[in-house]
Amino acid sequence: MDTPIIVQYKINALAAKVWKALTDKNEMKSWYFDIHDFEPEAGNEFNFYEPGGERKYHHQCQILEIIPGHLLKHSWSYPDFSSLKTIVTWELSPAENGSTTVKLTHEGIENFKDLGSGFSKESFTEGWNTIIGQSLKEYLEK
Repeated sequence: MDTPIIVQYKINALAAKVWKALTDKNEMKSWYFDIHDFEPEAGNEFNFYEPGGERKYHHQCQILEIIPGHLLKHSWSYPDFSSLKTIVTWELSPAENGSTTVKLTHEGIENFKDLGSGFSKESFTEGWNTIIGQSLKEYLEK
């Protein structure tokens, strides 16, 4: 099995504020994706497309585990391209001075190896670093 992608950043915001940004669909569209059917409950499915209106990549996910304020684990798939899924886990840990460590683990990327370079481990790593290290961090620290 391949090594999972792990992206970790310290964000200067309380864990409760970070959690709200991760699980409130109105906040999510400000830094992440516009996910109309997101409801933070285990078993719920949600769907979204990349920003920009092209609607090229249908993302389909299902919440596998949720521990409010601490952990959000969900599947991640592209049903138009493959029946295989990966697993994304967001973990929040309070850090010093009211900051929060956000750790994202994306497992199973090898399931997408035959879908092209846009689905590569390098592409996902770059994407997650941009989403967390820039978008989420800037959104919460403004």
